[in-house]
Amino acid sequence: MDKTASRESRIERLCAERGMRMTGQRRVIAKVLSQADNHPDVEELHRRASARDPRISLSTVYRTVRLFQGAGILERHEFGDGRRARYEPAGHGHHDHLINVTTGEVIEFKNEQIERLQETVALELGFRLIGHRLELFGTPLKPTPLKDSKS
Repeated sequence: MDKTASRESRIERLCAERGMRMTGQRRVIAKVLSQADNHPDVEELHRRASARDPRISLSTVYRTVRLFQGAGILERHEFGDGRRARYEPAGHGHHDHLINVTTGEVIEFKNEQIERLQETVALELGFRLIGHRLELFGTPLKPTPLKDSKS
């Protein structure tokens, strides 16, 4: 048996800590979310979860995501890039996002200069910064080579 398949995911542990009832389908969705290295939307989560358990419906994924979000286990992001809301596990440290508007890829980053500048701006305006969210939108400087392009 695959050890990673049997190991409890971080999201499953958080659900247990909050006393949530974990059905088999919720466990699959939790594992998919824990293993995601991007910020999937509900339809992508459904695609990945139903590949593991074809009985998981899109509505089950929607309900589970709302449940996890309400319990503070997931963070919902609306990047304003014309795409659906995306999700990532809550509590994995502060970071900002750069969204590639060409591909939809979300790149997480930390930059201490930006952090200091935001504090400075808040102080200059007479505020103590208690939180912030930074989302940058861009296109790659170098075009991605197309497969089998003949020019």
